[in-house]
Amino acid sequence: MNNFTLAIHGGSCWIAPAEITPEREKIFYAALDEALTTGFDLLVRGGTALDAAQTAVMYLEDNPLFNAGRGSAFNYNQFHEMDAAIMCGQRGRAGAVANVRNVRNPVALARMVLDKTNNVLLTGQGAEAFGREHNLRFEEDAYFYTEERFQELQRTKRQAPACNTGKGTVGAVALDMFGNMAAATSTGGFPNKNYGRIGDSPIIGSGTYANNRACAVSCTGDGEYFMQAVAAYDVYCLMEYKGLSLREACELVVLDKINNAGGKGGMIAVDTQGNAALVFNCDVMFRASKDARGECQMGILP
Repeated sequence: MNNFTLAIHGGSCWIAPAEITPEREKIFYAALDEALTTGFDLLVRGGTALDAAQTAVMYLEDNPLFNAGRGSAFNYNQFHEMDAAIMCGQRGRAGAVANVRNVRNPVALARMVLDKTNNVLLTGQGAEAFGREHNLRFEEDAYFYTEERFQELQRTKRQAPACNTGKGTVGAVALDMFGNMAAATSTGGFPNKNYGRIGDSPIIGSGTYANNRACAVSCTGDGEYFMQAVAAYDVYCLMEYKGLSLREACELVVLDKINNAGGKGGMIAVDTQGNAALVFNCDVMFRASKDARGECQMGILP
């Protein structure tokens, strides 16, 4: 098989369209392009979908523009709690972590859970201890501090009580030249989140899902709605059991089910033929994709 595709997202709904000035737009596009290129080049060289998805997400985690890894939002207690997941469509296996602190790349820790344990989801201090045992890279609190995120927290605290819904996320989905698929998602949660809230990103089938029989999916948006809809798995089911195309399935879930329930957000997905779908029902979703045919798409606004 010579077909391969990578799609990425840098979250949805977390910034108002009016805040995307021409100057900021150029910066965001450059970051999306770099993340896409970093993962896609692996596919070109015969790399696996799993490695490509992880590599693209790690780039986005390292970029403070996006709410994951270094750019994670501050929670109610003014520190960072991060979630991530990764799934292999070939093996049907997944790894995920939730509410971890000081982990430079949460998606790398999720990959360790996938590769080195029989578990799926590890949380908090236990997940951190597991990462340290395997020499994962950790950073001091100062690494995760950005003035923009700190001011975001202050605004949120003035506006409302502690929040428990989130929108900022990054993700990647890939099909490699061997026909294998993978999905990865990572998030810093929501500014001012409280009580150890966990969103859809590390929940397999909700924010992240991959299966070689049909598709790989990574979601972003109002996590509670995506969890309750089991959104990523629903796309797979609509394709596998009802015969819908990738785009039809994604649009039914995002534009119909989640939208009608009151949720906002979107998803990126790839299918077995290398088609990519980047679907959302809100004002903003940072997104990009590229395939072996050279077809590339990139956008922020609708």
